Amino acid sequence: MRFPEPVRSADDHASPVWARPKRRSSGGGGGFVGLIVTLLALFGVLTAVLGIKEQSLAEGGAMMDGWITAGVNQGKTLIGQAPEAAEVAADKAGEAAEKTGDALEAGAATTAETLKTQ
Repeated sequence: MRFPEPVRSADDHASPVWARPKRRSSGGGGGFVGLIVTLLALFGVLTAVLGIKEQSLAEGGAMMDGWITAGVNQGKTLIGQAPEAAEVAADKAGEAAEKTGDALEAGAATTAETLKTQ
């Protein structure tokens, strides 16, 4: 069996191909930057499509502004309802805890009676 000749890598070290160091990725920030670039590209495509559809970039932008305004208003409405929803959820949790406590007390009493009679 013949061994392959060592190959010189970019940093001028003579080593077999399988012993070369692995290349490191660019780090954790690359994914975030890629996401931002992708979102900006999608925004640009949407702007171009709406500009073509409405035959004016201003009218396409106005349409997108309407969508953004509707989304912000819906978000404000949902945020305004959050304290009320939290209060209702807390009341329901309190009622459930009371029912659980009552059930545990009833179970404990039944168990105590069973143990006394045996």
